[in-house]
Formats: sequence, structure tokens, C-alpha cells
Amino acid sequence: MNRAILRQPVLAYPVGLAATLAVLAGCTANTPTPATGGSEPLEVTINGADCPVSATETPSGTARFTLVNAGGESNEFEILAEDKLRIVGERENLGPGTTTDFTIVLEPGTYYTACKPNMVGEITGLTEFTVTDSGEEITVSEDEQALRDAAVVSYTAYVRDQAGALLTGTREFTTAYLAGDRDLARELYPRVRMHYERIEPTAEAFGDIDPALDLREADSQELGEPWTGWHVLEKDLWLPAGQPALTADQRREMADALDRDTRTLYDLVSADDFTIGLDEISNGAIALLEEVATTKITGEEEIFSHTDLYDIQANLEGASVAFGTVRDLAELKDAELVDEIDARIASLSSTLDGYRTGEDGFVPFTELDAAERKQLSDSVNALRRPLATLTEVIVG
Repeated sequence: MNRAILRQPVLAYPVGLAATLAVLAGCTANTPTPATGGSEPLEVTINGADCPVSATETPSGTARFTLVNAGGESNEFEILAEDKLRIVGERENLGPGTTTDFTIVLEPGTYYTACKPNMVGEITGLTEFTVTDSGEEITVSEDEQALRDAAVVSYTAYVRDQAGALLTGTREFTTAYLAGDRDLARELYPRVRMHYERIEPTAEAFGDIDPALDLREADSQELGEPWTGWHVLEKDLWLPAGQPALTADQRREMADALDRDTRTLYDLVSADDFTIGLDEISNGAIALLEEVATTKITGEEEIFSHTDLYDIQANLEGASVAFGTVRDLAELKDAELVDEIDARIASLSSTLDGYRTGEDGFVPFTELDAAERKQLSDSVNALRRPLATLTEVIVG
């Protein structure tokens, strides 16, 4: 997460040609043989800093990968553009011993695969990966193409709307924080952050924007690098006993950085050439639920404020919107899957509703006992399983 903040938009691909990117890991000194076809999944064995892919190339179009985390730590697999900076596709929160399918669409060109042990720090195992020209065009019916186009337009507008609301809300939050109105700042903190949590996979595609805004203290300490973003202000607002408060100058510095980095995100998604691929929409929905299941459900995200239920609600809302934009397209191909996802979303929403308080609030995450946390975890996992197949259905 140390790569310089990118000032260009997400690499654009034709609709349906972005989903094949998120599973092509190739991080090893070995030299695999080229793939002979695109029908069988490429295998990626992730073990710490290594993530060899079973082939050095694949034909353009829909690519399928199987990610196996054979290591003893959580990991992340990334596919980078030729500049080795832009994240074309990624799959985070790959737990030890887990196997995950990943589908993405790739245009001909040179890419790089890499992994990131514990999902912090520099990428490792950077390896060149080639996508050859298959000479085949992806053809779909006019009706299906209309649904694809509508999904991209709708979701792009949603991302821009959330980024705009985040920018306005962040300014309101930092104004209250710097004025010393701690009660208002505490009230605004989880509610404004929801705008970010709904679109976090898009922010992650811009390199260091996500860690600049959302890095946790423990990760900052592990990296040995400066800590900025929301969680710095969170700690100062819910200061643990015995911990020193920020000075006036430090508060100003951190608030200004938060405003500035939020503005950068807003400018990136508001640019005329910003685009989102169809696979990025569905893979974003998958990523949001994976994040809930692996980090949010433990309460480690909001370790000072314990406002994790706001984050989980926002992740669910972001995933639901992403799914909703491709729902009609998915229904054309697998109506049963759509019905199952609909039911699981409703079930998880109902579970979260049980922890609401006031007009738009949630109880502190620490108030949930072990049984309640397990129920919430079970509801999240019940949704993430069918949702994980969404990309394969809509672009496969």
C-alpha cells in the first residue's frame, strides 16, 4: 500500500472485459508453461510472498482462476497494468487454507501479477503475465448488451454520488472536529464513513488512496510508516486511557490530510475518462462481503469507536447496489442464483436491523455477545457464498 497515489482513472476496458483480471497471480522464480486455452481455470498457489500462476499467458477474453492460499497468513492477489501501478483486478482477504474462484475479462497486453502477505506493505512476487490476442470477439445479444451498458452507467453514477456525499460529509466532520465539538464529530464519524465503505473497492483500485484514508493503526505500526486517515481521528475522539491526545497542530494536520485525500478520490471518480468495467461491479460486490467476513465481523476495524455495525451495514448496501445494477443480467442466465442472493440480502438486512438504535444508529459492536456475533457471521457467510459466483455468471 506504499505505492504513490495514482492521479489517473482506473484502467478502462470494454464492458465485460474487466472481470478476468482478478485471479492471475504469478509470483515465483519458476517458469510455468504458457496456457493452451482459456476454458480451464489457471491455478494460483499463494504461500506468503510467493504466488505462482500455472501459466505465463492466457488468451484474451474471459479468464478463470482458482486461488489457493497454502500459506499460514491472510493474503491478497493483484493484477497490475503494464505500468505496474494501476490495479486492474484484485482479490483480498484470502484466508489461510482457503480456495477461491476468480473470474475476470482481459484485453490483449502485458500485465503483472503479485501478492501482498497480510494485505499490508509492498507487493511481493511481481511477475509478468501476458494476455495474447485470441482473435475472438465477445458477442452478446442486443438485449444483453443493453443490460450491460445500463449496469455500467448506473453504477458509475452511484460511485460518483457516494464520493460527492463523502466529500461534503468529511468537510462537515473535520469542521466539527477542529472546532472541538467532539459530540458532533463522534456522531458524524460513522455516518460519513458509510459513504466510503459502500465504494471502497473502487478506491482501492487507485493505489494508495485507500491506505491514506482507511489504514488501521496496527497496520501502520507493522509497516513503520506515517499513519493518516479516518482512524487517526477516530482514536483521538475515543481516546484510550493513558494515551496522549493529538496536539492542536497534529489535529489540523490530520484533518487537512483527510480532506485533501478525500478530494483526490472525488476528483478521480469525477474525471470524464473514469470508467468501471462490468466485472469490476460484480467483483466489487464480492469484495465488500469478503471484507465483512474476514475483518469487520471481528470488530478490529473500528477498534476505538466500536462503530463496526455502521461499516457492515454500508458494505452490505454497497454490495446490494452493485448486485442490483447487474441483477437483470444475472437473471437472464441464472434466475435461481438471483433468488438466493435476494433472500440472503434480506436475511442479513434483517439481522442488522436487530441492532439498530435511534433513527439511523447502531449499538456499539461490543454490546453483541458471542452468540449474536456468530449469528451475524453466519448471515454474512450465507450471502458471500452465492455472491462469489456472480462474476462467473454475468461474464462467463
